[in-house]
Amino acid sequence: MAPQGKNYRAAKEKVEHMKLHSPEEAIKLMKEISYTKFDGTAELHIRLGVDPRHADQQVRDTVALPHGLGKEIRVLVFAQGDGARMAKEAGADIIVDDDESLKKIQDGYTDFDVAISTPEMMSKAGRLGRVLGPRGLMPNPKAGTVVRDEDLPRAIGEVKSGRVEFRVDKTANLHVPIGKVSFEENMLVENLAALMMAVKKARPASAKGAYVRRITLASTMGPGIIIDPNLAFAMTLED
Repeated sequence: MAPQGKNYRAAKEKVEHMKLHSPEEAIKLMKEISYTKFDGTAELHIRLGVDPRHADQQVRDTVALPHGLGKEIRVLVFAQGDGARMAKEAGADIIVDDDESLKKIQDGYTDFDVAISTPEMMSKAGRLGRVLGPRGLMPNPKAGTVVRDEDLPRAIGEVKSGRVEFRVDKTANLHVPIGKVSFEENMLVENLAALMMAVKKARPASAKGAYVRRITLASTMGPGIIIDPNLAFAMTLED
């Protein structure tokens, strides 16, 4: 493991080890100790009490963050005919509608953040699983990225305005961006609350015991700050 830099060590010294912070305290502290020269991303890491090896304990959904992510989202759309036209008019950055554009992705082109497909194009998009799958870019109905032609403008608009997908990994963790460090504190608090609401709704019926076991907030290259799960859930509006 590479040695920790002096800036990281200085930031880490300001974080009390194992202290449970309120979401508001954690966000304020994260902003204070962020040391990168660029505007880093604020990311939430959530340890869940599920077993991802079981199909009935998968946690996957999308959430529209009220203040977005603070960055331009590049959207690729698999569509043809009217669907391709509507996608382009709705602001899609890349349209894949022929063999030439499909081959470009097959050769490794992934300069986009989200891929959306119409059902008719999924047979072709599916051939690109080796490229798109490992990067989490494969369109999926559960993520709201497989839609009919007439729904493309809505889906593209939602993604560009700050809709993010979360999906439990094989170690039972979620890793979800909630905005930029430069956001106002209240904006990050509201984005965090929206995410927690979505995670709460996505709880599998088969999950037993504590659902959320640990929540850590960190900025890009910064140390983790532990958030009290009970206080994070208290931010949600439903019981």
